[in-house]
Amino acid sequence: MALKKIINRPEDFVDEVTESLLMAHPDRLRAATADRRALVRADAPLEGRVGIVTGGGSGHLPLFLGYVGQGLATGVAVGNVFSSPSAEQIAAATRAGHGGAGVLYLYGNYGGDVYNFDLAADVVAAEGIRTATVLGTDDVLSAPRGRESTRRGVAGLFFAYKTAGAAAERGDDLDAVRAIAQRTVDATRTMGVGLSPTILPAAGEPTFTLGEGEMEVGIGIHGEPGSHRGALESADEITDRFLTEILGELEPRAGDRVAVLVNGLGATPLEELYLVYRRVHQVLAARGVTIHRRYVGEFATSLEMAGASVSVVALDDELAELVDAPAASPFFAQGGTAAPTVRADRPEGTGGATADGGAAPAVRRTGHPGRLRRVLVDALERMPEHAEELRVLDSRLGDGDLGITVSSGAVAVREALLGLPEDAHHADVLRAAATAFAAANPSTFAALTGAGVLAAAAESEELDSVSVRDAARLTAAVSRRVRERGGARPGDKTFVDGLLLVERALEGADDPVAAAREAVAAAERAVTETSALTSAKGRAAWVGERGAGERDPGSVALLRFLEELRDTLV
Repeated sequence: MALKKIINRPEDFVDEVTESLLMAHPDRLRAATADRRALVRADAPLEGRVGIVTGGGSGHLPLFLGYVGQGLATGVAVGNVFSSPSAEQIAAATRAGHGGAGVLYLYGNYGGDVYNFDLAADVVAAEGIRTATVLGTDDVLSAPRGRESTRRGVAGLFFAYKTAGAAAERGDDLDAVRAIAQRTVDATRTMGVGLSPTILPAAGEPTFTLGEGEMEVGIGIHGEPGSHRGALESADEITDRFLTEILGELEPRAGDRVAVLVNGLGATPLEELYLVYRRVHQVLAARGVTIHRRYVGEFATSLEMAGASVSVVALDDELAELVDAPAASPFFAQGGTAAPTVRADRPEGTGGATADGGAAPAVRRTGHPGRLRRVLVDALERMPEHAEELRVLDSRLGDGDLGITVSSGAVAVREALLGLPEDAHHADVLRAAATAFAAANPSTFAALTGAGVLAAAAESEELDSVSVRDAARLTAAVSRRVRERGGARPGDKTFVDGLLLVERALEGADDPVAAAREAVAAAERAVTETSALTSAKGRAAWVGERGAGERDPGSVALLRFLEELRDTLV
């Protein structure tokens, strides 16, 4: 399939889209950062009101970015196509959307997004901003009953934006807004069908293939495989498939109320969507179920993918009232809303960022040069030399991006540290390193590493200096946070195995050079001892038994970093 898109340079696609939206809707949106990857509603922050921040990969408009507005989300972090935004972008949207009452994170249940939003929560917590999180999990066929919390978030997330946004608008506190969003998510089910693939602008290739006259039921909005592939069926037959699963879980009774969303995935004629709605209406009417509100159109797309989905949310009196509440964004309008008051301190032009968007706390100074900063700067200079080795290892067990993650992260961290004063406090050095690494290439490994280093920064806040003994304590903080966020345990063949052995090697050590050598030996032992195992976490787990005998890429990355630290100290 040839690339046929109305775009300029593929690498500029996302940045030009956000620039375009700010040009077109200056009365609705403003940028919270200079790169326009964090946007907020034009009147943000709303003093005394809960902020709602969402985000995810581009390519799904109006999902995520399109629901920033009155009665909806306050801000959004914008990732590359089908890729997570960085924790730094999420934190910037959080600061710009914080009106003093806390911020709800409301987004789809995808690993990279979860890790980066969690890391952003750590970052802003250190600045005194309280956050809570609700994940969209409406995709029925992405996990079986009993494992609803692991399902993907798709078009049904719209209903959570609607109810949570209305609750925030009326003045509910953070716990109440979170509870409303969670109730909505728990009461929402979605199922979809794909008829043709999407083409990523940067790749120019379809994300999957379907034969002539084929459909895939249960497909994800990134082209994730569904549960059934077969001959194309009629609109009524497809819709009946949807409703069998959706109503089988929601179990509405006669007299119950629901709201219905029929969504096009990007290349489906509106007429076909209305045929789907017709069948939904017939089936629910026959059951005596009232459709309180209905929405038909494009609410969560996948670029030019052909296909459709149906979302149903079961309503109680409060949720019905919140669904009915007025709302307005550049992509959605319901009821009467007064025009937002654009902030007077907003720069002229195409939605330039204000100071609200990303001002981090001032860096503390110790009055004497810090050794930690100097050692890290020297060691990180050589880390890009390991990019090819890590890429090859990761291509055997994962998606091959670890080389660029580590090399670009090392460059970003080094630049961030060189930008700090020589006498910056070690906690601020670690905090800068964590955020720079996670933001450089927002992958799972980067987010987990950033979260771990951020935990070490918090652990070192009260330390006057960082001794060798303290290094064991900080390594333990990294290990704990990585295990909490990623769920890996010893023996799962991840870099957690190396962290745990390094922590033990550093306990009781006094001499920095000897300790560095012990740490390298421990990390090397972890790589060797886990090579024969089968990976149990992350993408490497999908490889199964074929991964036995391969070195874990993350563990090798840890080893190479410790070797560079050792060589710097010797």
